[in-house]
Amino acid sequence: MDIDSVYQYLGDNLWLYGISTFVVLWTLGWLYRDSLEIEDIKEKYVFVTGCDSGFGNLLCKRLDRRGFRVIAGCLTDKGADDLNRATGPYLKTVLLDVTSTSSIQKAMEYTKQEVGDNGLWGIVNNAGRSLPMGPTEWMRMEDYTSTLKVNMTGVIEMTLTFLPLIKQAHGRIVNVASVLGRVAANGGGYCISKFAVESFSDCLRRDIHYFGIKVCIIEPGFFKTAVTSLDPIERELHRLWNQLTPEVKASYGDKYLDKYIQIQRLIMNASCDSDLSKVTNCMEHALMSSYPRTRYSAGWDAKFGWIPLSYMPSCVIDIGLKLVMPRPAKSV
Repeated sequence: MDIDSVYQYLGDNLWLYGISTFVVLWTLGWLYRDSLEIEDIKEKYVFVTGCDSGFGNLLCKRLDRRGFRVIAGCLTDKGADDLNRATGPYLKTVLLDVTSTSSIQKAMEYTKQEVGDNGLWGIVNNAGRSLPMGPTEWMRMEDYTSTLKVNMTGVIEMTLTFLPLIKQAHGRIVNVASVLGRVAANGGGYCISKFAVESFSDCLRRDIHYFGIKVCIIEPGFFKTAVTSLDPIERELHRLWNQLTPEVKASYGDKYLDKYIQIQRLIMNASCDSDLSKVTNCMEHALMSSYPRTRYSAGWDAKFGWIPLSYMPSCVIDIGLKLVMPRPAKSV
């Protein structure tokens, strides 16, 4: 190949080299920007809800080791005592029921005294419940409200109550949603509540960015926590089934419940990840990064399954669920 051919080749493909160079430089710049962290961690306070077990418990331990001043909201005395024994003197615990206005107010007053003029750098709305889950027709209104009070109303009330302290520090609000806040895969209040968390967080972020506050959404996939434990899921499914009228039971058939439970076992055993740090790493980044991301997808199933699926036409998800879920006896 002579020199004129080389020049001709380069000229014909100049646009491709330009685009490639831009992509490489943009990626390097994004990675560098994403790696920048805040300073003075030891002077920053973070409040975390749902710390008795699971993501919240692990997050508190990791933030404590990093030097944050952590205030952990626990539902039970045992959860608070266990966490205090496992952490250092700078972690404080407070009893918190996110469905109770008075409990939230007491937690805020305690936090206000602790943080003083520093304000609250971050709040992680992690507390949540998943049950009951099951076919929509099996639910009663109280089955919905019990979940919505924790996952939706609790997140909103905690955020609004603690917002003045966060504004004081120009801090962070980290809300834990779910991949099931992007794809509604089952009945009950869980998916509804997580869609609500996504919407609330988006509205909040756009409303308060003027005050230097960042709002981040964590979207975990399926992980092995109390939320995905099979025994409570199966107990709730049996409870829902037993409260159905004979007519409704007959429309589904006697074998439907057993088949539904078998599918739940298969899904949970196949998809639940035991490495909770994949979620807490996202939470830590949202609190420590100088430029936190708007959304964090935690888990391989979230990144390569649920999130891409959420951008597909609804009919794709409908067909997929139709193939997986059992068919009622009297379906048409």
